[in-house]
Amino acid sequence: MVLVQSILLGLIAFIGNHDYALGTNMISRPIVLGPLVGIALGDVQQGVIIGATLELFFLGSVSVGAYLPPNVLVGGVLGTAFAISLNKGTEVAITLAFPIALLVTAIQNVILSVIMPMIAQIADRYAKKGSYRGVEFIHIIIGMSTCLILGLIVFLGYYIGSNRIENFVNKIPKVITDGLGIATGLLPALGFAMLAKMIMNKNVIPYFFLGFVLSSYMKIPVSGIAVIGLIIIFTKFNFKFDDRVSEVQEVDNNDF
Repeated sequence: MVLVQSILLGLIAFIGNHDYALGTNMISRPIVLGPLVGIALGDVQQGVIIGATLELFFLGSVSVGAYLPPNVLVGGVLGTAFAISLNKGTEVAITLAFPIALLVTAIQNVILSVIMPMIAQIADRYAKKGSYRGVEFIHIIIGMSTCLILGLIVFLGYYIGSNRIENFVNKIPKVITDGLGIATGLLPALGFAMLAKMIMNKNVIPYFFLGFVLSSYMKIPVSGIAVIGLIIIFTKFNFKFDDRVSEVQEVDNNDF
């Protein structure tokens, strides 16, 4: 049973790392892979809950420039998998996910600084010969090998580490897990605060408080508030958008 689950988790990591190849569509994020891990381990509900919590925890883990953040993919998959298999909550998932993510990042650094340049030299040879198909082939090989390596790490990590992780988790003092549980409860507020800091201005603030009033005082569910928000967006911005489109078309016609 563990072998089958390990293979499924490895496949999830393998597919998740295709994010960059498919145009950065965020399939590598815990909020996407968490439910898939839940399906593989037979507990979809916990997969959704843990995946969403880890997404808030890794909210700032985004590669910018040369910065290589903690590997959210492997940390999220293994953290979720171990928490579900041990019947533990999100606090244990966070406890395990971050160290795993940092460890895999160190492995990635070795791959990117040693192995990948060696393979890239082959692409340089094809480029000198003018063989674009050869360069394309090497590019695909590098991408697929990275996906394969991360998939194998997840497979071996879960298959070999299940018993060891259980012993490790059982030795964690209760005061630490309780503290992490409280911190987990604060993560949604922290995530929304970070988001609000980026987008909040005098034009957005009225709608923020409108949503608060609708939820707290009028008891409208979140889905209903989302529909109201869409109606406001269409009524406020749609006609302006149509006017801009017509203006652009007029400019194009004048050019011709």
